[in-house]
Amino acid sequence: MKFKIVYDKNNILRVRAGKKAFTQAQGYGIARLLTGKKGIKAVKVSSVNGSIYLEYVCKRIQVLKYLANIKKSDLVEVEPTQEELSRETDSRYINKIIKKVATRFFCKLFLPLPLHLVKIVYEGLPYLALGADSLMHLRLDVDLLDATSIFVTLSQGMIGPAGSIVFLLGLSEILEEYTIEKTKHSLEKSLMLNINKVWIETEEGQQVQIPFTDLREGNKVVVRTGTIIPADGTIVSGEAAINEATMTGESLAVHKSEGTKVYAGTIVEDGNIVINVDAINEKTRINQIIDLIESSDKAKAGIQSKAEKLADSIVPWNFAVTGLTYLITGSTIKAIAALTVDYSCAIKLATPISIISAMREASERQIVVKGGRYLEAFATSDTIIFDKTGTLTKSKPNVAKVVSLGVLSDDELLRQAACLEEHFPHSVATAIVDKAKEKGLEHGEELHSEVEYVVAHGIATTLFGKRTVLGSRHFVIEDEGVEITSEKEKIVNENADKYSVIYFAIDGNLEGIICINDPPREEAKEVLSKLKELGIKDIIMLTGDSENAAHTTAELLGIDHYKSQVLPEDKASIVEEIKTSGKKVIMVGDGINDSPALSAADVSVAMKDSSDLAREVADITLLRPALYDLINVRILSQQMLDLIHRNYKLILVFNTLFMGLGLTGVITPSLTSIFHNGSTMLIGLDSATNKNYPITDDNIIDVEV
Repeated sequence: MKFKIVYDKNNILRVRAGKKAFTQAQGYGIARLLTGKKGIKAVKVSSVNGSIYLEYVCKRIQVLKYLANIKKSDLVEVEPTQEELSRETDSRYINKIIKKVATRFFCKLFLPLPLHLVKIVYEGLPYLALGADSLMHLRLDVDLLDATSIFVTLSQGMIGPAGSIVFLLGLSEILEEYTIEKTKHSLEKSLMLNINKVWIETEEGQQVQIPFTDLREGNKVVVRTGTIIPADGTIVSGEAAINEATMTGESLAVHKSEGTKVYAGTIVEDGNIVINVDAINEKTRINQIIDLIESSDKAKAGIQSKAEKLADSIVPWNFAVTGLTYLITGSTIKAIAALTVDYSCAIKLATPISIISAMREASERQIVVKGGRYLEAFATSDTIIFDKTGTLTKSKPNVAKVVSLGVLSDDELLRQAACLEEHFPHSVATAIVDKAKEKGLEHGEELHSEVEYVVAHGIATTLFGKRTVLGSRHFVIEDEGVEITSEKEKIVNENADKYSVIYFAIDGNLEGIICINDPPREEAKEVLSKLKELGIKDIIMLTGDSENAAHTTAELLGIDHYKSQVLPEDKASIVEEIKTSGKKVIMVGDGINDSPALSAADVSVAMKDSSDLAREVADITLLRPALYDLINVRILSQQMLDLIHRNYKLILVFNTLFMGLGLTGVITPSLTSIFHNGSTMLIGLDSATNKNYPITDDNIIDVEV
């Protein structure tokens, strides 16, 4: 590739290849190609002028070789990453704002007055139409106030104030569009997490795992309990209860069987199915999700809705003050001064900007928030509930030992358990599979028939023609009725004090136990302590583990309240019970069994490497493997509310001052409009800056990944 160096300093290089050097899609491919090179730290590509920006830690000559070696055959069109889409969104809206401001100043300085008037009327027509609709339906709202302000100022020949009002309204629309689009990107990002591998059924009837990128139309995909459906398709065997909330907004699972359609992004809550892939189209799935979000109030913060209602509630007072001013003074000028000072405009503009800036800050720290209202809920909650395994404890528990209690050897017991567990996304299942791999205990083909996952209990299947179960004591001993002798009970008790125990039984006989070592995360105690400092009054741990294991963890972490041997339905009812007592609840979890409780909480958080179902249900997802980000979310959300309340005070002070000066005749309506619009702009721009979310050692914690 031929290029010209336009910047070269401090391990940053920017080159330009020319306007038509590559297309936008090829630019994404170049970025992907260079990012994979050794020593390249960051790459940004723009197809507008063929610009390539690189940050590097290798020798400069090597970077130049990478660029020079890019051939025409390397210009492959690829889809953009979420980061690239987000960056393009920022750039596009910044350009829109710059264009809007530049056009405004150009028209004021150089456009002849008649043409300037035509432009203002043309741009004001949509707002006048909205105001007319409000008037026809007898609504005293912001639309009517905006339209009245434009109409009155134009009718009085006040082109400057009219232009300022239309300009500010247009700018507000751009910023609102930006808010919505950034929210949508966050939602898309959360819904596209970790679909890395899928299970398919071969023509020979074997089940093999392949990368998601290798999935093709016509493949038969095996989808089990708790996993996400990776593509649109038709069920060819099996039946399942499928959560289609991403498609329909309905939280209740829908029963589907052979011959029915299923869609990418939906979740199998219960059951196992094989689907024939009809379409691999993530864009279609995302577009449907976006349509759902756009047609609802889902992503909007409660405080944003309150701000809009507050803005509308102020409108009658604006009209009342305007009318009263005219009746008392008889001055049209002073009445217009009162009319052009619009408290509601500033409130409606500054609040969504504050929310999106907080969400942007969260995103930059790899925290995905599905809507501003969840940040608000996180800031005001006083109780946090944690699942234990994979949340308060390490995300990667390990197998401490395998104890055979029957005819199987320890290794054979582990091999058979791993054969069953590899089908299900849970940290304990992963620990068992990893231990088997570590010991070289592999199986050539599936040893079992259809595997049934019983949520929060365990696994049941037919192995070598015999009923085989693997899971918790409650499931294996109580539900399945497996007999445990006093001798075996003694061995189990010797291990239960120190480890979490998984039971393995065949044909009603307890064949052995797998002891899982799941120590608390190193940062857990510090995080819980900091959360209390930040206003969390009650920290609760829920776990399906034994009383001994739960007590040990609670004691190590300084948790006052915990419940052991809790079933999934119990977790959800506990959350509901706490909410009923008047508390606002955050639920943090990672497994399929946490999903009911995550749904029940006021705001829910899924950890990194959570199950598909947990991520789908959760309102906030942490993309880094550390609890520290819970502190970050708490601080960011509280700073967001502080900023919004500060804005309310500034808007009240500034606009009351400007209205007072206008009513007393100290300043003209034109100056009143300029001061009002100017202060609104400044508050809005200030709300968008990072300085409102200071990153210091005393608050935000930077997580090393």
